[in-house]
Amino acid sequence: MIKLENISKIYKFDDVVIEALKDVSLTIEKGEFVAIMGASGSGKSTLLNIIGCMDTATSGTYTLDNDVISKLNSNGLSKIRNSKITFVFQNFALMEKYTAYENIELPLVNRKVSFAERRKRVSEIAKQLGIEAQLDKLPKQMSGGQQQRIALARALVSGADIILADEPTGALDQKTGIELMELLRNLNKDGKTIILVTHDPIVASYAKRIITILDGRISQ
Repeated sequence: MIKLENISKIYKFDDVVIEALKDVSLTIEKGEFVAIMGASGSGKSTLLNIIGCMDTATSGTYTLDNDVISKLNSNGLSKIRNSKITFVFQNFALMEKYTAYENIELPLVNRKVSFAERRKRVSEIAKQLGIEAQLDKLPKQMSGGQQQRIALARALVSGADIILADEPTGALDQKTGIELMELLRNLNKDGKTIILVTHDPIVASYAKRIITILDGRISQ
């Protein structure tokens, strides 16, 4: 499903050059649950952002299904993000002035999905994640765990097959973090491909494969 070949990423800030990724090659099959581990600044989030089409490689080839991602323009990348890939962030990234329901349905609004279909999908996802009682609340009226479930529901409602999670338990207490990881494990059992970035070995233990990044290279 995902194939990276000799991917490098260089950032330039005035006279400063940072080589975030160095000749990374990696294959992830459909239905895998993969954890990417590494210290802060190792390049793991950069790798996740390239896989998620939120950033582009400086050199190398990225292929997703039959699409050569490294050859797509911004419109092509946007289409991939809207159809095949979805993100779950550490800070939840919810719209503070929108209710939980409105946050969840936002990807469908952007796709111009009908009101009836949006209502049906949000209802199904809310029931699956046990958040029906939260739908009329604003983010500030919910706990961190509830907000992360809303963020997960927003990710799932699009129907994308690939879920990318960047430190998804970082803002949660241990008990709530474990609950979230159990949800991700169950989604993987249902066929979703999950790739997450973490520095926590307990979180990484839920994955079926662990990839370690060190100074921009895969070390293990």
